Amino acid sequence: MKIGFYPGCSLTGSSREYNESILAISKKAGIKLVEIPDWSCCGATAAHNLNRELSVSLPARNLALAESDGIEELVVPCAACFNRLTMTQHELNEDENLKSRITEKLQMPLKNNLKILNVLQYLEKYFVPRLEELIKKPFEEEEVACYYGCLLVRPSQVVKADRWEDPMNMDAIMRKLGAKPIDWSFKTECCGAGFSMSKTEIVGELSGKIVRDAANRGAKAIVVACPMCHSNLDMRRPAINSYLKTKVEVPVMYVTQAIALAMGVSAKEAGFQRHFVPVNLSVNR
Repeated sequence: MKIGFYPGCSLTGSSREYNESILAISKKAGIKLVEIPDWSCCGATAAHNLNRELSVSLPARNLALAESDGIEELVVPCAACFNRLTMTQHELNEDENLKSRITEKLQMPLKNNLKILNVLQYLEKYFVPRLEELIKKPFEEEEVACYYGCLLVRPSQVVKADRWEDPMNMDAIMRKLGAKPIDWSFKTECCGAGFSMSKTEIVGELSGKIVRDAANRGAKAIVVACPMCHSNLDMRRPAINSYLKTKVEVPVMYVTQAIALAMGVSAKEAGFQRHFVPVNLSVNR
């Protein structure tokens, strides 16, 4: 089976370390991800607030391109992209008239039957059953806060997230890597999302509460699966520290970077040098 890959805009720009780490662990595990040819922006996150048909057409084009390339499963690491592609698939399946209009606009056939996987679903299917053989350098039982954010688990009836208020699949992965996920209350709270540029003070407050709670509970790192969450929690640390009126050093990393370290991938290959807040976690040598 051909496993498709939709990086989206963030993974080719501001979140290159996410792209680098997922490709590194996939290669090391012998999995080939096939990038959708000529993919384009999915419209995340604001297009659906402005023009419904445009916001559906943008993700639908990528789904159609994947189908035409013979892809059956599509890995979408960005939580915002995953949300938009999954919501589009749902809307088109629920509204045949909308689907007809969109396919006419695209001038491309669209069966709309792709299996779309977010990064945690991809890891659960292709890595978790093999983690014992893949892990070379497990973590030294350091405590981490697994942060899922909004878009991986909402709307729950569409994305079919288990325990959408208290998801545990990232926690289970980190536990297998040798880390100790903490029990905390902010794992699905909003970090400020797309306000990162327009209303930085809001991001500082919302992300500040997340970072503060993780730090207060002893977490050595916050583990994420969303470029927007990573950007807000890592890059906006000055705004966070200003809101908290203190400097908080707890770093942020992608779950794929954590797996990369445990698999023996170098920190540089996994993109750790791109972080604003340095990540210093111990793995057994």
